[in-house]
Amino acid sequence: MNFTVESDIGLKRKINEDRAAFFERPDHFKLAILADGMGGHNAGDVASEMAITEMHRLFKLVDAEDFASKQLKLEWLRNAVSHINQKIYQYSLTHENCQGMGTTMIAALLDENECLISHVGDSRVYHFADEEVKLVTRDHSYVNILLENGEISEEEAINHPQKNFILKALGTEISIEPDFYELTLSNEAYLLICSDGLSNKLTTTEMATIITPRISIEEKGKKLVQLANDRGGEDNISLILMTTVQEV
Repeated sequence: MNFTVESDIGLKRKINEDRAAFFERPDHFKLAILADGMGGHNAGDVASEMAITEMHRLFKLVDAEDFASKQLKLEWLRNAVSHINQKIYQYSLTHENCQGMGTTMIAALLDENECLISHVGDSRVYHFADEEVKLVTRDHSYVNILLENGEISEEEAINHPQKNFILKALGTEISIEPDFYELTLSNEAYLLICSDGLSNKLTTTEMATIITPRISIEEKGKKLVQLANDRGGEDNISLILMTTVQEV
């Protein structure tokens, strides 16, 4: 599997509160993690860094036997997210400058072409295959609830004044239940994990226009970030792009 990771501060922010990383184990298991921090006195970067660092530590330590079945993988993901949530929550209570901090988190556990995804917040996962684009995750946001209930249109959602109001994030409550998704990646598939600094600026058609041509995956990642910055770059912009396609 080919991959690229990008995390850009954007054009307006003084601190990059996003974190993104891709880890591989010798036994072929892989983990892609993206976190978009927020809250407190610029403590979003603390929350997102804690999420990535702790998830990586747990991933390195877990026995391969605990990944022997889909159910065991799901159990590990759920326990890992719960542990990280409590760790960030307790840290925010004992560090005054970090009170109220939290972070979104996407964690994608890959076993060959099989992918299990844990999701909290409004960072997103997109699946590109067979000339189709699918938004895999469901935003944990106030605006998305309004949209799903038919109270606002997709056009109204784009510029809604409470667009950034998140209903679920790691570290903001003592316990949390993430959403889980399962995917099988075909031999011509791309998986894009991104923060809202990217998804708020590009349509899925624009993403596909950059992702599907036969250029290097690293160039694709940089082009996605550049277009988001060209559109204003008001937020941090982070992504992990993975593919089963044999890139140039």
